[in-house]
Order: sequence, then structure tokens, then C-alpha cells
Amino acid sequence: MRKPIRWSLAFLLLLCACQKPGGSPDPDPDPGVPASFVKGVDISWVTELEAKGYKFYNAAGQERECTALMKELGAEAVRLRVWVDPADGWNGKADVLVKAKRAAALGMKVLVDFHYSDSWADPGKQTVPAAWKGKDASAMAAAVKAHTQDVLQALKGAGVDVAWVQVGNEVTGGMLWDGGKVAGSSVGQFVSYFHAGREAVKAVYPGAQVILHLDNGWNQATLNWFLTLMKGHSLDYDILGLSLYPSYWENGAYPDWKPKVQQFVSNLPALRSSYGKPVMLVEFGMPAAQPDQARAALQYLLDNTRSQDSFLGIFYWEPEAEHDRCGYDYGAFSAGRPTSALKPFAN
Repeated sequence: MRKPIRWSLAFLLLLCACQKPGGSPDPDPDPGVPASFVKGVDISWVTELEAKGYKFYNAAGQERECTALMKELGAEAVRLRVWVDPADGWNGKADVLVKAKRAAALGMKVLVDFHYSDSWADPGKQTVPAAWKGKDASAMAAAVKAHTQDVLQALKGAGVDVAWVQVGNEVTGGMLWDGGKVAGSSVGQFVSYFHAGREAVKAVYPGAQVILHLDNGWNQATLNWFLTLMKGHSLDYDILGLSLYPSYWENGAYPDWKPKVQQFVSNLPALRSSYGKPVMLVEFGMPAAQPDQARAALQYLLDNTRSQDSFLGIFYWEPEAEHDRCGYDYGAFSAGRPTSALKPFAN
């Protein structure tokens, strides 16, 4: 008789473990949607816009703090850029801390994007911070590590749990030029600089995922060149981060978004197979003047990537921005209110 009794107790314990505190069993998770998939926004401009007196409103016209509004619209995470010593203070350590604390207080995840420059870093420019000029390769790597650790330690001290960290922004051409420039078959000092940043991330947030960020996620040829080159130099990262702006103004018009978005989606299995890393779309944007097309493009991406367990999520880049407020034409707001562009995030 003991056998049935032990089996019954084990069954009851298992049943209790599968129930919520209220007693009802958890619903089965959707097998088509990976638990780690995240819908996010980069709202790094928000404090600067607030300082200029701009307000934000939901669709009903009710005023909202921007971070809280993004959560209301379906965003689960924020991405924040970091500059080393910006002239006006925006995107410096203190400013990033303000924005990250807001997100953390709302229970949103945080992605920190290090540019390793005093201003914008991208494929066309990777300018060494003024205070770092003249450093040799060893000292430059040390500066990368110290800066990364300093900012992250401030965030950790403020109770912010950072989930992801970009070591460099759109580094298809490397970073910290000319020493860290990547071109042809040369990686310069890029790998040592990247690893210095990675070491700093893991020292402060051991569980944070380190992102390698490249632009033009639709361009398979360029991605293969860069990633194969880095694979040969044993570059160590956790996630491949990509940018996708499928409809930039050219020849007097906005081109159809479909070819580049579809190419991006078709690239994903090959990237995973060839380089063994999950992918995250850390920057996505569409023309603010075309909110319905933006909505369709975002919905297409969600519909065609969310079921892939190696695709981790999408961050819309600066949806709160508007041309009249900061000169940017690829946001998702008009007169301080969200357009239809972000509606797929609410699903």
C-alpha cells in the first residue's frame, strides 16, 4: 500500500507546483512565441525634449510621461544611448541614469547603447572622444573598459537591472577611428576595444547579454563579410544586433518598405546557421509621414519573426521624435501623440 500513497503525494506536490498562488493552473505558453521576445523603444531624446517644453499625450489626449506612455502603447523595454562627454550633457552618464531609473520603476527592461564618442557614432563616423585622443591602443582599450564600467556601475548602484549592453553603435566600420577601423581584411584594434567593453559589462552585470551592432540588416553580403571576419578573430559576443530602415528618402520619394524588410527576414535563418548567435533588431524606423505603411511594416516583422526562437525582439528607434521637435523624420508621433505606427506593439 505504500507505493500508491507515495505516488499520490508526489502527484499532489506536482499539481501544486503547477498552480498560481490563487490556485488555478498556469495556461500553456504559446509554443510559437519565445518567452524572451521583447518589444522595445529607443527614447534617448526624451529628457532633452522635455527640457524644451514638449509634452506627450496618449490617443485620448491625456498627458503622459513619455516612458509610461510607451509602456501603455505596448513597449516592454527601453534602449538608451550613452555618449562619453557630450557638450550639452544629453546622453551622458547622469542623463542616462535619469531615463533608466524611470524605465526600471515601470518594470521595463533596459538596453544600454555605448557609442564610445562624445556624440553620434555610426557607419559614417566613429570619432574618438576628446579626452581619449592621443591614447595608444592599450590605453584606448583601458578607457573603453573604464567608461563602460563607470556608467554601468552607476546604473547598478541606482537599482537598474540592465538586460543588454551594446559595445559600440553600428560598428560595421569598427569604432574609435582610426585605430579601431575595420575595412577589407583588417580589423585594426577593434577586437581588443570590443573585448575591453565586454569585460566591463560582465564584471558589473554578469548576466547581461553583450550585443554586437551592425547597420543595414537587410544587406546579407555586408553582414557576411563583417561577421566572417570577426569569426576568424574570435570576437566574443552574445547577440547580433541589427538596424533596419527600409524606406529612407531617396530620389524624391520614400521607396517601398517591402523588399528590404522581406530580405531582412529571409536573412535570419542563414545568420543563425552561419554564426550561431541569436538576432535582435535594435533599431527599426519608418517615415513618420507614412504611419499606415510603418504599421504594416512593423506588423510584418512581428508576424514573421516572433515565432523564431533565435530572434529576440524589436526596438523602434525614437518613436517620440518629430521633425518639428528635433528634426527627425522617422518617428511615430504627430503633435505629441502616437500615430498608428506603433499599434502592432499592443497586440
